[in-house]
Amino acid sequence: MAGLALAPLALGGCGREAPLAIGLHPWPGYEPLYLARAFGWLPDGVRLRESANAGDSLAGLLRGELDGAALTLDETLKARAEGIPLTVIAVCNDSVGADMVLARPDIASLSDLAGRRLAVERTAVGNLVLSQLLAASGLTRDRLEVVDMPPDAQLSAWHAGSIDAAISYEPAARRLLREGAVRLYDSSQFPDVILDVLAVRRDRLRWRGEALHGLVAAFFRGLDHLRVSPQDAMRRIAAWRGLGYEEVRASYAGLELPGRAGNRDYFGVDGDLRRAATLLNRVMVDNALLPVPDDLASLATPRYLPEPGEMP
Repeated sequence: MAGLALAPLALGGCGREAPLAIGLHPWPGYEPLYLARAFGWLPDGVRLRESANAGDSLAGLLRGELDGAALTLDETLKARAEGIPLTVIAVCNDSVGADMVLARPDIASLSDLAGRRLAVERTAVGNLVLSQLLAASGLTRDRLEVVDMPPDAQLSAWHAGSIDAAISYEPAARRLLREGAVRLYDSSQFPDVILDVLAVRRDRLRWRGEALHGLVAAFFRGLDHLRVSPQDAMRRIAAWRGLGYEEVRASYAGLELPGRAGNRDYFGVDGDLRRAATLLNRVMVDNALLPVPDDLASLATPRYLPEPGEMP
């Protein structure tokens, strides 16, 4: 009888699971999750694991310390190529101008870049913007002098006169604009391609549906606060990041933050998420960033998004 009385306690202890560990680093599109944590909206079954950059999150996924992370779509494809079975459960943001081509004032058009030194970070996004630039300008890569250079090194190269143009993004882009650079082209010309997403390991989804629903719901609740009470939200973000209010507000220029209904539009066999991944596949393989194209099987699931009836 005593053994039977204790059985429910033992079963309860065995059934208790460790919280989902989600990797996160500072980026405007991910701030709704930080807001959700600050207001206590995250479910008990989820913990955010902060790091300095996406590389730390990818390393944590590879070591098995994380169950998911906020990443760019190309980082998600790279992780899948390394054997981490990630699937996208929500789209955080879409670059609609945040990634840009900046040039010296005497370069008036894209075709004027012929023979000039163009700084490009050797990442999937950098190469993607370059491929779109070439298509729009009619130039070929061999007509440019492409220099592998991350955005944080571009300002000093600009001052030294060693580059004529750069593919950049905030905050490095703002510093170049202050120095007289002009914007020739940006990601508003090819929306729904450069995406940040929330991705989780498929091999750890079993029995975690409630926590994942709660995680996605908390993200959208944080996004609601950013939209409805932007001053409060941005002042909080400014305090966390050591920035001014106007600097935080400017960081959202060029980003689209799709809500519940907008998110559903990305998913599906012919949705924008798959279209973006197909384009990234080509760019990443062409630039040796992927060994072979991702087959895109189980790339994404809308299962954890709010149902239309749940949407406010």
